Amino acid sequence: MFRIIKREEMAGGTVVLNEIEAPRIAVKARPGQFVILKANEDGERIPLTMAETDPAKGTITVIYMVVGKSTELFSRLQVGDSYQNVIGPLGQPTHIEGGKNVVCVGGGTGVAVLHPIARGMKDAGSTVTSIIGARNKDLLILEDRMRQASHELHICTDDGSHGRKGFVTEVLRELLEQGGVDQVVAIGPVPMMKFVSLLTKEFNVPTLVSLNPIMIDGTGMCGGCRVSVGGETKFGCVDGPEFDGHKVDFDELILRLQAYTEQEKLSHHKCKCKGEL
Repeated sequence: MFRIIKREEMAGGTVVLNEIEAPRIAVKARPGQFVILKANEDGERIPLTMAETDPAKGTITVIYMVVGKSTELFSRLQVGDSYQNVIGPLGQPTHIEGGKNVVCVGGGTGVAVLHPIARGMKDAGSTVTSIIGARNKDLLILEDRMRQASHELHICTDDGSHGRKGFVTEVLRELLEQGGVDQVVAIGPVPMMKFVSLLTKEFNVPTLVSLNPIMIDGTGMCGGCRVSVGGETKFGCVDGPEFDGHKVDFDELILRLQAYTEQEKLSHHKCKCKGEL
């Protein structure tokens, strides 16, 4: 179970795609839901939203950035190796409707989460315009798949190495000024989602964001993934991961995500020194 049947390195090896055998999850999973993976007995439980599911093959696909000890352990797994545990599908699926003009905005590995949502909305009959961005061309992922999942695709890079030079919010503002946008879906780094939500609030356009709070069990018991939404405490794992971007307290979320930064760096450093990585 949970054997890797496809592995692909992206963004110069800093982003890794794994297609994993998980037939029971693949049959039930819907766009927007996530799984929790564990590499081995000593590994950390990591939540990742599924970028793709194939019920016929019995596989799910996850895409992650190598940033610390646990994701580096993941990256050492090769085709034929297996994750010790994959639990899911977890979280609430995306509410998908047809007949809307939807703008999907993705940044970094958030594009992987955005892809099945954009595709689902297009299949349901909505007109989908997508904007994806990265710091440079080498860090941009899933361009071809997002093109297929959209009626129109805009690409932005901070340095102008591919597509338009600038931020995704600049293109989004132009689209909002043209009018006719019924909904925006924004998934990516928290600061990006914050500024997209501030922008869409100016135009009174409903905005959906997918949050990535610190998570442990994924079933609502630990409370580690709590976020403030509309002045109420919500759990990212069971109430989300998607929320109304106009109601999320992004500043609080950013502080919570930074809570264990030093400990994470220390853990990664110790494992490298011991040769565990």
